[in-house]
Amino acid sequence: MEATIELTTREAVPANDTWNLSGLYASEETWQADFQLLESRMHKYASFQGTLGDSAGNLRACLEFDMDFSRILEKVYTFAHLRNDEDKTNNLHQGNYEKITRLLTQYQQARSFINAEVMAIPEDTMQKFLGDPDLELYRLYLERQLRYRKHTLSKNEEALLAASAEIARTPQNAFGMLDNADLKLGTVKDEKGTEITITQGNLQSLLQKQDRRVRRETFETFYKAYESHKFTYATLLSASIKKDIFYAQARNYSSVREMNLFSENIPPEVYDNLVKTVHNHLDPLYKYFEIRQRMLELDKLHVYDTSVPLVKNLEWNMPYDEAVDKICNSLQPLGNDYVGNMREGLLDARWVDRYENKGKRSGAYSSGCYDSNPFILMNYLDDNINSVYTLAHEAGHSMHSYYSNRNQPYIYADYTIFVAEVASTFNEALLTRYFLSQDISRDMRIYLICREIDNLRGTLYRQTMFAEFENQIYQAAESGQPMTVETFQDIYKKLLETYFGKNVILDPCLSLECFRIPHFYFGFYVYKYATGISAAYALANRVLSGGESELNAYLNFLKSGGSQFPLDLLNDAGVDMRSPKPIETALGKFGELVGELEALTS
Repeated sequence: MEATIELTTREAVPANDTWNLSGLYASEETWQADFQLLESRMHKYASFQGTLGDSAGNLRACLEFDMDFSRILEKVYTFAHLRNDEDKTNNLHQGNYEKITRLLTQYQQARSFINAEVMAIPEDTMQKFLGDPDLELYRLYLERQLRYRKHTLSKNEEALLAASAEIARTPQNAFGMLDNADLKLGTVKDEKGTEITITQGNLQSLLQKQDRRVRRETFETFYKAYESHKFTYATLLSASIKKDIFYAQARNYSSVREMNLFSENIPPEVYDNLVKTVHNHLDPLYKYFEIRQRMLELDKLHVYDTSVPLVKNLEWNMPYDEAVDKICNSLQPLGNDYVGNMREGLLDARWVDRYENKGKRSGAYSSGCYDSNPFILMNYLDDNINSVYTLAHEAGHSMHSYYSNRNQPYIYADYTIFVAEVASTFNEALLTRYFLSQDISRDMRIYLICREIDNLRGTLYRQTMFAEFENQIYQAAESGQPMTVETFQDIYKKLLETYFGKNVILDPCLSLECFRIPHFYFGFYVYKYATGISAAYALANRVLSGGESELNAYLNFLKSGGSQFPLDLLNDAGVDMRSPKPIETALGKFGELVGELEALTS
């Protein structure tokens, strides 16, 4: 009988393996003191209400108070959520997290008048305010707010829309409960005959099994669950689309897409260029599927055959400290300052909570606030190469925040989602380049190339397919077409045929995949993954083939936070996302990798 391996309790984890949060708060008491300070100051918001249009001084006083309050709130929240994620079973930390989330809701309600009052200031008065030295720091912030003037309603109408926010989350919340709690995905027997319960978490692992029967039965069983609930899923997705259309029309946007692109000032051609350029580079993707079919020795390639590793039994062992060394070596092209700060953070400064313990949140992320260093949650495994890549990825996010927070005032330090994945993916690209430059076995080279190919396939091709699907379903709904099960599946099936080509068998149940993607409940979000990885590869090429000016341009991008709109930030770094060229660069890299894989395996 095999011994059961018990997870370490949080109390037993060595301090050096945990993040050091003392820079946020040295004790529970100091956290409570700031929490109580926020509670005692909340009522002061009311003293500014109705005064913002009276003078530039009044407006500045309100904005200063709001930023100071927000900055402390961010610090208090960060500490609470990090502590809660260390151990979800700790009642004290769970209670503190619930307290701060309630306070966050109260804060949003208390400050809700600010935007409406700013919009109500007459345009000529606002122009005088913007020229006042008292508002110099806030000028860009206000100009961004004022872009929404034509999309802002009356005070009462805005209050009504704000009050509807909780109801509007119902489709998303219901999808989450159905998909993660109520849906029973069935079981499958693994290679040894052991019955495994299929979950959203282990699906990908099961689809990577070398035994094709396990992959096929997992795939078929998984989608039977969606087949039996497809009408509910279609209703929820349709309701989410109708909710978005309602808000777009209420706020005077021509479409939901325009509403979502407007916030980051993204022109529609960026979205359309992405889809068009990917369509023009599908042949290397089809070639990759042909190589897979040949290497797996299959008469027909099904979608459930497209994730299984092409190299069997590859052994990997890299302890955490060695992983840090490898990552730092790979990022040396970014200079000693970047690498030195990152090494210090990942090791001695204890930015990272390294290993799994009982009750700890799964997955990985980078977090922090303006008044702290970055923090990285990991569940590092020495025998899993993905852990090394995850650490490099999250370190990229952390270094982006590190430089932004040290070079921008609080109001402009935070960067948008559009650029958030650039620095992290950039690091992964350099890590692969480093590993491939080493003296490694043929099997390891094949594995690394396949990993990079699959990363580009999943992030660039697949997310573009999702983006195209979103665009088509919103256009259909906005033109009055009924959004039924058949409508969703027909649109999705045609896209599957485009992106997989003629030689991959598309099992009929695969069109149900459109009902299991949670990002479809956050309209027009997924395209940012594809543009982000394209920008990252373009910037990596530019830095590696360039000199000091190209490197400085990239480092300045990291330091710029949210001081400009995302396309302007990337343009200053040397990448014009208004053109298809960065996407072509990433797709060109995909083609090179497929060509190398073919040469290695033919």
